Amino acid sequence: MNFKTNFYTETEPFTRTITLLGQQVELRIRPSGFGWRFGDGEELSTRSGGSPYPRLEITHRYLAEGQVGPAVDTTYAADWRVNGGAWQPVPGTVTIPGAPVPLEVVEATPTLVGYR
Repeated sequence: MNFKTNFYTETEPFTRTITLLGQQVELRIRPSGFGWRFGDGEELSTRSGGSPYPRLEITHRYLAEGQVGPAVDTTYAADWRVNGGAWQPVPGTVTIPGAPVPLEVVEATPTLVGYR
């Protein structure tokens, strides 16, 4: 509760190839935005998926102890091409809602330790 909590997600771009009406269609799909829901009513939109510690890109300071359920919604954009042709953008995006993850917020208590 006294410190910022670091958040990040490991979402990578990916490709898919399908055959549609006898034609090879390739899709390049990439995350383009993230909607962070921290479980205490606070939200944040970013273009970054954050980073693990020690890089603190996406942080949130909880103001009260208790159970929360933070989640991240990922928005994807894509490009397509047919039979190895030129890449074209797919109009629009798709947002996949993330499931809340249980998190217990506790108060951090500093402790002095003597060294000999």
